[in-house]
Amino acid sequence: MKPGPFNFVRTTTFRLALLYSVLFALFSAALLGYLFQATVGAMRTEAKVRLESEFRTLANAWNSGGPRRLEQSLLERSLVQVREFTYQFETASGNVIVGDMPHMPVAPDGPANSVRSVTFEVERPRSEGAPEITTIEGRITQLPDGSVLLVGIKMDERLRLVNRVTQAVATAAPIGVLLALFGGFFSARYAAGRAEALTRTAEAVMAGDLSERAPVIGSGDEFDRLAERLNAMLSKVESLMAVTRHAGDAIAHDLRSPLSRLRNRLEATLRGPMDEITARETLTQTVDEVDRVLATFNAILRLSRVNAGAEGRLIHLDFSELAEEMAELFEPACEEAGLTFTAEIKSGLSVHGDRALLAQAIANLLDNAIKYTPRGGHISVTAERNDELVDICIRDTGPGIPAADFERVKERFVRLDEARTQIGSGLGLALAEAVADLHGGHLVLSPGSGKPPAPGLQVTLSLPRER
Repeated sequence: MKPGPFNFVRTTTFRLALLYSVLFALFSAALLGYLFQATVGAMRTEAKVRLESEFRTLANAWNSGGPRRLEQSLLERSLVQVREFTYQFETASGNVIVGDMPHMPVAPDGPANSVRSVTFEVERPRSEGAPEITTIEGRITQLPDGSVLLVGIKMDERLRLVNRVTQAVATAAPIGVLLALFGGFFSARYAAGRAEALTRTAEAVMAGDLSERAPVIGSGDEFDRLAERLNAMLSKVESLMAVTRHAGDAIAHDLRSPLSRLRNRLEATLRGPMDEITARETLTQTVDEVDRVLATFNAILRLSRVNAGAEGRLIHLDFSELAEEMAELFEPACEEAGLTFTAEIKSGLSVHGDRALLAQAIANLLDNAIKYTPRGGHISVTAERNDELVDICIRDTGPGIPAADFERVKERFVRLDEARTQIGSGLGLALAEAVADLHGGHLVLSPGSGKPPAPGLQVTLSLPRER
């Protein structure tokens, strides 16, 4: 089913960004509210502490010197130009002894020496405009002789600061919410855009364009890493598809020739005189052709099983013994092909591997060397330890392989002999490399030591040595 058009609002990134933006906004609002309450509370506490301290000082003045000492202390305070406190000291009959107001703004209420907290406003006329209203928080008490003392602290500056804090919070909160929403929106837009680019790449590949790759912007973020992995996977898929297409052509070519020969031979036999010798010879040749076809299919099946890890029972293996056996097995074939053969196998080599698969891989390498080395040439086999590896190296004096094709010839069904004049399936090196991979090793092709037109080829199968 073809996917619908890209809808940013329905993306998971947008929803997550919106959720985080809302959470951030709520957290910011809670934080600003806490700071507001803490600021206002701190100011009120500070004012209360200062008021209590001033009230106790004046109460102590009364206790130490009576009305005259209290009056003297109040008069000294009244000389200060700019005062934070306001005072009112009246007699029991209401006459003002010292005060900033024409009369006591509130009644003391309660028995003598009891202290009452009060809040009130005082209007002060101005030369121009409306009168100034001052908010005062105070402490009022009736002294033992009936006189009344009021000590107040002006709250105007503090209230103005509270108002400024309130305005700042009211301004900052919406701005913080908007910034969170915009930040979340653009972050989500960026993430959704990167994800959409990967989606477009996948859609292009699904449409058949295997060369399409996901964009990598170089930021090194998770989208770049995902794009790099996706591109590596697509490159592998493209390579496998190319191999598959080539394999189809190669299989068709390799099977067409023996099947055509088989049909022609049978047809010629049917048309000609039929005797026992002719029939036996025809059947023998037919069996040989069928065996070659079956060998190709068996090689394909085994290669697939090795690549899938379905074959291979890894055990302790005396690799020196295996290499010597393979050398002894192929030495007669070399002599029959007119080639000289030498083997130098170091003793004590051991690996953790599957004997049958390793024998098959070495056999494939030796078979290739014999097949492509002309008469009079030389093949050598060496096996030795190389640091943490065990190397078996097959060298020949054949025509060699161009360095540009070293990796390509290890792919399935790749044969540089495009005319298919040599018998084979193009699976020998592919199987050898698959066996090397299964054992945690590698297969390396390198130029031989000869000179053109017979530079030769060196093939090294490296396996991790067993400790």
